[in-house]
Amino acid sequence: MVVDFTSIKEVVQGQLDHQNLNEVLPFNPTAENIAQWVCNQIPFCFKVEVQESEGNAVVYEKE
Repeated sequence: MVVDFTSIKEVVQGQLDHQNLNEVLPFNPTAENIAQWVCNQIPFCFKVEVQESEGNAVVYEKE
């Protein structure tokens, strides 16, 4: 299933946007951990890709 970015934005933006991730998240805010967290926030999510920079990304998939 593909999710509209607007849905993701609604879930994530209020909690992470313009925040110090070291202060608001209860874990080390690595790309891997953020991908897992985002996937867990969205119902029916099974895969998330977080791109840190061009050519540097992580994919989290639920088992």
